[in-house]
Amino acid sequence: MIIQDWGVIDFREAWRRQRELVDAVMRSEQPDTLVLCEHPAVITLGRNTQPDSVVIGREILAANGIEVLEIDRGGDATVHDRGQLVGYPIFNLTRTKQDLHWFLRTMEQCIIDAISTFQVSSGRLDGLTGVWIEESRKICAIGIHCSRWVTSHGFAVNVNNDLSLFDSIIPCGIRERGVTSIQKELGRLLDLEEVKIRVQEAFRKNFGITP
Repeated sequence: MIIQDWGVIDFREAWRRQRELVDAVMRSEQPDTLVLCEHPAVITLGRNTQPDSVVIGREILAANGIEVLEIDRGGDATVHDRGQLVGYPIFNLTRTKQDLHWFLRTMEQCIIDAISTFQVSSGRLDGLTGVWIEESRKICAIGIHCSRWVTSHGFAVNVNNDLSLFDSIIPCGIRERGVTSIQKELGRLLDLEEVKIRVQEAFRKNFGITP
């Protein structure tokens, strides 16, 4: 596995570059690659998005510079914005294990392990993909696409981001639970670069990758 840090990048551009990486990994021209980045504010709608998941009119969102994009990952509506760490594992699962359930659970474990190093205790909820605090607040959304066992899209960990844009949607289509961030849980800002390092370490450990 190699790491690519794309910094702050427009979502559409990142999506285009992901597709290029998927093609290269599929042709064995590129090793498995974990992309880390941030996006300017955007709302994305996965393949399972319900009609009422966006609760504010798109014209109002557009007037405030917020684009709403329908994309090819699984899951429902979510938000990306600055201060959120987004990760795109472009992995060929024929090299590890051809099991999407295993892949999703392992990715969740990576985030659980990474944020635990900041004394944030998190876990899973049965039947709900993602990482949760006290079974009531989602701190990491996960949604993937997989073609011929090569994955794309991935996870979004709320680190220091403004959570107010989540009020524009029903996050991941789940009405009865909220969202949170590491900053909100700890009451202080974190160094996003340090979070990236902990996430990389967790991916190497849980996916059995030697640096």
